[in-house]
Amino acid sequence: MKHLLIALRVTLVFTLITGAAYPLIVTGLAKGLFRHQADGSLIQAGGHTVGSEWIGQNFTKPGYFHGRPSAAGNDGYDGLSSGGSNLGPTNQKLADRTAADIRKFRAENPTFTGSVPPDAVTASGSGLDPHISPETAEAQVARVAGARGMSQEAVRQLVAANTAGRQFGFLGEARVNVLQLNLALDQAAPGRR
Repeated sequence: MKHLLIALRVTLVFTLITGAAYPLIVTGLAKGLFRHQADGSLIQAGGHTVGSEWIGQNFTKPGYFHGRPSAAGNDGYDGLSSGGSNLGPTNQKLADRTAADIRKFRAENPTFTGSVPPDAVTASGSGLDPHISPETAEAQVARVAGARGMSQEAVRQLVAANTAGRQFGFLGEARVNVLQLNLALDQAAPGRR
C-alpha cells in the first residue's frame, strides 16, 4: 500500500508539473516575449483579421498574386487538413496535376514566356505555404498590373518591398508572402481588384 501511495503522489506531482505548470509557463513566456507569433501571426486590415502570415490562402482574381497550389483538404487551403498529397515523383496523378497546373498558370499569365517556376505548380509539404518565390511573383506581374491598371514597374516595386531574403542570410531562399503582397496591392490601388 505504501508503494501505491508513493506512485500516486509522484503521478500527481508530475501531472501538475508537466500538465499544468509547464504549459502555463511556456505560454506566458511566449505571450510576453513573442506576442504576435504566439497569437498566430495574424494580419489585420481595415480593422478585421484577414489571415495569418503563415497560412496560405487561395487567391484567384486576376488582380491578385496567386499562391502555390495546395493539397490540403479536398479543395486545397484547408487548415484542418494540412499536408501534402503524398504522391511520388513517378505517380501519374501527380504528373497529370502538375501538367494541368502548368497549363492553368500559362493561361492566367499569357504574356509570360519563360519557364514556369516550380513553386507555381507544386504544393508545399504542408499544403498551406503562404510564400511564393520572387520568380513566381515576377511571372505574375503583367497580369496583376493589367488587372489593376497599374504600371508593371509599380507592381514590381511592391513585390520587392514584400520580398524577404534568406533567413539569417543563409537559410532557405528569398520569398514573397502572398497575403501581405496582395494587401499592399489593395492599398496601392484600392478600387481595382
